[in-house]
Amino acid sequence: MVLQYLRVESPSADLVIRRCSLDEIVRQEVRRYARLFIQKQIKLELDSLHEEVLTDPKWLGFVIEQVLSNALKYTHQGQISIYMDSTSPKTLVISDTGIGIAPEDLPRIFEKGYTGFTGRQEKHSTGIGLYLCKRILTRLSHPIAIESELGKGTKVKIRLDAEERLFE
Repeated sequence: MVLQYLRVESPSADLVIRRCSLDEIVRQEVRRYARLFIQKQIKLELDSLHEEVLTDPKWLGFVIEQVLSNALKYTHQGQISIYMDSTSPKTLVISDTGIGIAPEDLPRIFEKGYTGFTGRQEKHSTGIGLYLCKRILTRLSHPIAIESELGKGTKVKIRLDAEERLFE
């Protein structure tokens, strides 16, 4: 995490933008957590993600890994779902049935070092993961949005239509 922090803070972050398969990036990150899904008995619902995206696969993979890590950390039972949003073009959704985020914390979750109520209560949070995700996705021109409800779960949405927005 520290190395990624130092890399992303560098003005010459090693971005290599190219067309790549979103399905391959996501499946690689899901495989990293296969053992934890099994140990925690969390169901994974993974749709086929037949999308070619213009991105840096290493950095997008890091973001997806962070989001999955958070979902697994704060989901004690239920499932994590990964799919494309049917109402928004090229938007990846990672949702969970975890403990959720307090409404008063949502506006600050991307601030460096902010852990919020859940982080203080669960004592797992550093306040760096979502900060890095936001910084990386901003560099990649991929907006991120998070919706959450306490006790019901969290939904992370990452727009991957950078190419379309760059040429508008």
